[in-house]
Amino acid sequence: MGFYTSFVSRLLFPLHEQLKHHDSVAVRRQMEDVQWWPAQRIAAFQLQRLRDLLQDVAVNVPYYRDLFAQLAFDPTSVQSTADLQHLPFLTKTIIRTNTDELKHIHAQGLARFNTGGSSGEPLIFYIGNKRVSHDVAAKWRATRWWGVDIGDPEIVVWGSPIELGKQDRIKAVRDKLLRTQLLPAFEMSEAKLDQFVATIRGVKPRMLFGYPSALTHIAKHAQKRGVDMTDLGIKVAFVTSERLYDEQRSTISQAFGCKVANGYGGRDAGFIAHDCPAGNMHLTADDIVVEIVNEAGQVQPEGVAGEIVVTHLSTNDFPFIRYRTGDIGVLGATPCSCGRGLPLLQDIQGRSTDFVVAANGTVMHGLSLIYILRDLPGVRFFKVVQESRTLTRVQLVIDDAFPPDAIAKIISGFKQRLGAEVQVVVDLVDNIPAEASGKFRYIISHA
Repeated sequence: MGFYTSFVSRLLFPLHEQLKHHDSVAVRRQMEDVQWWPAQRIAAFQLQRLRDLLQDVAVNVPYYRDLFAQLAFDPTSVQSTADLQHLPFLTKTIIRTNTDELKHIHAQGLARFNTGGSSGEPLIFYIGNKRVSHDVAAKWRATRWWGVDIGDPEIVVWGSPIELGKQDRIKAVRDKLLRTQLLPAFEMSEAKLDQFVATIRGVKPRMLFGYPSALTHIAKHAQKRGVDMTDLGIKVAFVTSERLYDEQRSTISQAFGCKVANGYGGRDAGFIAHDCPAGNMHLTADDIVVEIVNEAGQVQPEGVAGEIVVTHLSTNDFPFIRYRTGDIGVLGATPCSCGRGLPLLQDIQGRSTDFVVAANGTVMHGLSLIYILRDLPGVRFFKVVQESRTLTRVQLVIDDAFPPDAIAKIISGFKQRLGAEVQVVVDLVDNIPAEASGKFRYIISHA
C-alpha cells in the first residue's frame, strides 16, 4: 500500500465517515474478524443479530408491531433463522403501501432512496446511518480482499442519477482526494468511448468499478481501436448491478489485464455477496440472512435455484425483513478454499425478467436466446424484448461481417426455442441506448 493510499484509508476516509456519523470503520474491523470465524460461529452471531432486530422492530416499527400481534409471533422465542418462515414476505407493493408505518419511531436523519425500476417496479424507501455504515463496511472489506483499498486510483463507470446528480463542488473535492473519477455510463457513442479510453489511460487506475455491460463496451472499443490497456497496472475490475456473463468477464479481463470481481446487491437489499480471489462469491452473512424460495414461497436447500429473499440485520430504521429481490440464485454447500467462514452464493442466474417464456409456458433463461445472437458474425450489440408469449422483438447493431441470411437464422433459432407460432421481429438500428439507469439490459421479458 502506497503512502497516499494509506493516508486516505487510515485517516482521511475514516474522518469523512465520522463527519457523516457513520460507524463504517469500526464495523469493517469487526467484519474483517468475523469473516475468518468458523461457519457455526458466524451462524450463531447472525442469529443473535436477527433476534436483536426482531425484538427492536416488534416495539418500535408500527408495521411489524401490528404484524407480529396479528400472527402472535414472539421474537424472543426465535431459535433459528428458519423461524423467519413464520413471517410473510416483504414486497415492493407492501413497502409502497406502508412506507410511513415501516419507519422506526425513533429514527432520525433518514435518507430517501429509490430503485431504478428496472424490474418494472420502482420503489421509494429510507435508509438510516446504521444501514449505511454496514453497507459501506461490507463493500470496503470485499475491496480489500483484492489487494486494493480506498485511496487507490479508481475509475467508476456508473449511470445512477443518485451519483450523477450529486456532482457538486464538495463531492468533486472529495472524489479528488479519494482519487476516484466518475465516467457517466448513459452514453456509449464512439466519441464518448474514445474519451473514456483516453481517461483510463491517463489516470492509470489500480481498480475499475462499474456495470459489466459498460466496462465490456469500453474494453471492446479499446480492442477495436488497437489501444493496449494491459500496461496500466489495473489490479481488479469490480462489477455489479447486472448479471455478469462469462464472455463479459473474459473480455474485461483480457482488455484490461486484470481480474474481474463480481459483486451482488442493491440499494434496497444491501451488499449481499462478493467474489473472493479464490473464485467464490461469499454472502455477507454477518449482516444479511439469505433464503432461496420457490414459486410457492417454500425455502429451498443448497444447490436448488429459486428467488433470493433477504433479511438485512442493520435496517432497524426501515426494516427489510424477508424482502423479495426478484433475483434468481443458488446457495453453495462447499466451503471456500480461501478459508473464510462466510457461506457461498453458488450462482446468480439473473432477475426473473432475465428469463423468457415459450409459447407453451416453458420458462428458460435469456441465455438461450443470447447464444443464438452471440454466435453470429457481425453482431456488435443486441437487445431482446419479449413483448408477450407470441411476440419477441430483437434490436441489432451490426457491421459489414453480418451475413445476408443471418436475420432468417435468428428468426428460425428463436422460433425453435419459443415456439413456431411466435412472431419474431428483427430491427437493425444504429445504436441501442442504455436504460435510464445507465445499464445495458440484453433481455427484457414482459411475459
